[in-house]
Amino acid sequence: MASSKTRALAIFVVSAVILALVFFILPINIFDGQIDYKTPTQEYTLDVQLSLSYFIGLGYDEVDMQNVADFRLTTKGLVMAFIFILGFPALLAYRIYMKSKRS
Repeated sequence: MASSKTRALAIFVVSAVILALVFFILPINIFDGQIDYKTPTQEYTLDVQLSLSYFIGLGYDEVDMQNVADFRLTTKGLVMAFIFILGFPALLAYRIYMKSKRS
């Protein structure tokens, strides 16, 4: 019984780490976010699709960051990141645990 729990936990951890690495290293723009622009004459905010790699400094050019005051994920973007990085691995681990428990 303990081995099926250990196996499911290992699958959860490995798959969560792999997904986190993919989303934080590759510039995959699928998370809802906002960018605040500030120019000498005006300030405005745009709703855009962001990548998690932007938050660690990967995937964008310095030229693209001109006049950018801040960028952030919206609540929907944060929930999406949580589901992709932790939710899917949890479902996978639970499925494997239930399958091994049934056998």
